[in-house]
Amino acid sequence: MSTFFRSSLRSFATTAKSAHHNNHRDNHKFLPPTSFLGSWEAPKDPKEAEAKLAQLRRDYAKQVKELRKEYIEEMELMRLEKQRKDEARREALRVATEERKRLKAQEAEIRAQQRNIEQQQFRETLLKERAEKLEYWRRKVKMHEEKKAEKNELLRRQSSMWVDEAEIEKQILDTVIATTHF
Repeated sequence: MSTFFRSSLRSFATTAKSAHHNNHRDNHKFLPPTSFLGSWEAPKDPKEAEAKLAQLRRDYAKQVKELRKEYIEEMELMRLEKQRKDEARREALRVATEERKRLKAQEAEIRAQQRNIEQQQFRETLLKERAEKLEYWRRKVKMHEEKKAEKNELLRRQSSMWVDEAEIEKQILDTVIATTHF
């Protein structure tokens, strides 16, 4: 079964190739005949034949020289075109590189500005917290001083009621003397 398949596949491929070849042969257009071919008539004199052959060689050399000039000019034009395209490509790459560098620099500048803003906000937060802590500490110190002052005031009031020992003895003595006189 596989042999049959292969042979039919081969015959199909062969017919496809030959059909293409035949189609190409049918559509081919030949160049018109040139006046140069078949124009040689053998001269009877060998010197004349030699002169004609030399003339043909010179004409051929001129044609080859012209073709070479045209080829060199075409190659030079192609080289110049390639050089122009290469320069344009290099210029485009340079411009693209500069643009990328400029964008990178802008992004770096934006990141630096954001970092500065964040650092400034952090400093402000830190200063605010320090100010709050300082205010809290001052209130504590003030409350402590007020309590101490209240305690001292209370102690002073209570101590104003107290009398010194020497004073007490004098008052007792005065009281005893005063009570004994009656």
